[in-house]
Amino acid sequence: MYSPRVIISTHNTLEALGMSKLLREAFDIDAHIVDNDFFADTISSAEPDFFFIDQETLVTNLTFFLPRKAKTVVLTSNDKSIDDMTTVNITAHEHDIVNTLNPVLEAHDYHENASNTLSARETEVLRLIASGKINKEIAHDLNISINTVLSHRKNITTKLGIKSVSGLSFYAMMNGIV
Repeated sequence: MYSPRVIISTHNTLEALGMSKLLREAFDIDAHIVDNDFFADTISSAEPDFFFIDQETLVTNLTFFLPRKAKTVVLTSNDKSIDDMTTVNITAHEHDIVNTLNPVLEAHDYHENASNTLSARETEVLRLIASGKINKEIAHDLNISINTVLSHRKNITTKLGIKSVSGLSFYAMMNGIV
């Protein structure tokens, strides 16, 4: 069973830890908590299924989140809504938070698209890329030509829509490949 990829990025560590625990216990989702500095530099290269962010992160990265309204959950300390985005009052009772998130998580189609599924060999190449190997080393380790490595890399970037090595590494980490 596929579990959605969730990123939590807030300026409040306890808030992030609490939301991570709630997602794990109520929805069996292992969310990744990322530092706001890391978020700003890297997150756009690896696209998770959901973003759980605070208002400050939203304002700081507004151009990033506006096109991703449907998969952005803003953590607030009040019941005010924010322009077609799901908001969760973090001061509410756990039951109320779960009731707010339930339709959002169920309605969102986060199942892997067949065109984005990597082959076993592509997954192995991605693992080696994420471990810092260059094309020549990957070719040697897998006993394939450098041209074949380049073909696999091209297929990986096309399927995932990720071009940078740091983005591919982040994707591999989030999906348990490394």
